[in-house]
Amino acid sequence: MSRATNDVPASFDAGARAYDGLVGANPGYNEHLRLSADRMNIPDRGRGLRLLDAGCGTGLSTAALLAAAPEAEIIGVDGSEGMLVEARAKSWPSSVRFVHSYIENLAEAGVDGRFDGIFAAYLIRNVADRDAQLREFLRLLQPGATLAIHEYSVRDSKVAAVTWNLVSTAIIIPFGRLRTGDGGLYRYLRRSVNEFDGATRFEQRLRDSGFTSVRSETMPGWQKNVVHTFLGEAPS
Repeated sequence: MSRATNDVPASFDAGARAYDGLVGANPGYNEHLRLSADRMNIPDRGRGLRLLDAGCGTGLSTAALLAAAPEAEIIGVDGSEGMLVEARAKSWPSSVRFVHSYIENLAEAGVDGRFDGIFAAYLIRNVADRDAQLREFLRLLQPGATLAIHEYSVRDSKVAAVTWNLVSTAIIIPFGRLRTGDGGLYRYLRRSVNEFDGATRFEQRLRDSGFTSVRSETMPGWQKNVVHTFLGEAPS
């Protein structure tokens, strides 16, 4: 997670223990993360490559990246220490490590150098300055390397917007409140998705930030046109 005006990481600290159970009740959640990681087309099982999982949370996105590139070095970064406690408690190969840091402060956290790919799931929507963060992702990538943004975006589809708000109101917010005792984080989730860029606008934001070969693909099932993989490459 990133540092945003509503302090999203602190909210996730409070809900970290219940997080995997909550998202696990969402049909396709983990499969869709793996689909986005697969869409990066990481070569040769990731052998010799260094990958960043930006906003890794409890490690569900890290697991998806590891499945796509089992021989890569993977660094998972998150601003919520509570989420990282859950991530570190899982079984990982020695090629995976986790760092507690806001995504804007990687250098101060000792994460430096360039990466052969960056995966950012449900992160960019929570960043205070999205354009600055995308430019920083570009700086962190090796020439020709891929950025994959796995994110909600419903503004371009009335059907997707209606679906998202119905599911949020009827399932996500009540279930989140039941599991954690507080629905505030999930009300924020609903609102932030409604306010986030449409897919066309976000693709243009990627181009304006310097990425090439920008494209997006949506998910199957009920999250069609609700969740997308946005892909862009650092200029060669």
